Amino acid sequence: MYQEERLLAILRYLEQHERIGVQDIVEQFKVSRDTARRDILKLEEQGAIVRTRGGAILPTAARQIRSYQERLQLESEGKRAIGMLGARFIQDNESVMMDASTTVRFAAEKMRSANNVVITNSIDIAAVLAEKGNVSVKLLGGDLDLKNRYVHGPRAVQMLKDFHVNKLLIGACGITVHGLFSWSEEDGLILREMMNRADAVYVLADHSKFGVQLLYRVAGLESIDVVITDEEPCEEIQDALRVGNVDWIHAATYPE
Repeated sequence: MYQEERLLAILRYLEQHERIGVQDIVEQFKVSRDTARRDILKLEEQGAIVRTRGGAILPTAARQIRSYQERLQLESEGKRAIGMLGARFIQDNESVMMDASTTVRFAAEKMRSANNVVITNSIDIAAVLAEKGNVSVKLLGGDLDLKNRYVHGPRAVQMLKDFHVNKLLIGACGITVHGLFSWSEEDGLILREMMNRADAVYVLADHSKFGVQLLYRVAGLESIDVVITDEEPCEEIQDALRVGNVDWIHAATYPE
């Protein structure tokens, strides 16, 4: 495959997966790591990508935030495994907050604990949990974003200030050595207040979120207790997690 063909294929991969790593290029196109790095540099020179540590993402202008339903259809088995493990950390009689992440929705679907109180800004998670019959659901009020199926805004943030829970399960749009990032200030403010209201914060994030820095910084890594993911983070992020006293768990290798 000529370089120009490979560059186009890399861009198509980015449109589907949002992020690509050097190792992904090596495995997908059977090239050396030096060739993969040169491809990334070439695309960066063309302004087609933004280089990250160990890989690349599309520029903000080219990256589209998919609708909730589109993201659900694109969920991988890795994300389902993350959600399943997240559900296992919820014990009977605990109070829990859940954000509107599709990965967290999988955790809600797999919950087997009883007598929980769950506070959420996700209309879909609220509906999933209401069907279980053994969970008390509190849905935040505020402005409804129908495309992303969640409630946000000043009223929702104010409501969160009246609660305190045992555990919080949130997704992530981006995680770097500098912290947890969201694609919008509105979403980020909800996440930040949720983190302030929980004894333990569990971030459910697949490998594509590592190394991605977005518009709004929600919090530093020291505000997180556990990251559940589907692949081992790069060494730099592992070091940053250790410094922040954050545990990370590989969902597929966690003992039954």
